[in-house]
Amino acid sequence: MNSSEIEILLVEDNPSDVELTLHALRHNCVVNRIHVARDGAEALEFVFPRETHEGPSLLERPKIILLDLKLPNVDGLEVLRSIKSNDATKLVPVVMLTSSKEEIDLISGHQLEVDSYMQKPVDFAQFRETVRHLGLYWMLVNEPLY
Repeated sequence: MNSSEIEILLVEDNPSDVELTLHALRHNCVVNRIHVARDGAEALEFVFPRETHEGPSLLERPKIILLDLKLPNVDGLEVLRSIKSNDATKLVPVVMLTSSKEEIDLISGHQLEVDSYMQKPVDFAQFRETVRHLGLYWMLVNEPLY
């Protein structure tokens, strides 16, 4: 899939959470084009392809990044730090979608300029409804800066 077609970059290592998120977004017709990165390194490679050192162009950026916190290889906070410290990507909305209840994670995310921090509900119906609202807000209601 060409990155210029991507509306959402979902960065999630848990296969069940990936399937639930994709189902909720597609079931509610919130978005058509989603790219899934299974770890932080894969997410950074997608956002900052090696052949382009400046970062993605305006047309190549996802409209939103849904980012898990606890990821293999490169954790979510490091991915967030890289995105928000780069002029080409710092305006891309990043929603930390995580199961972490740790106050330090919430504080760290906000210090790194996360756009929203949401805890994943454990209940399937609540998770689906949370993702539906998240998608509707960020894809249809929110006015992006770029």
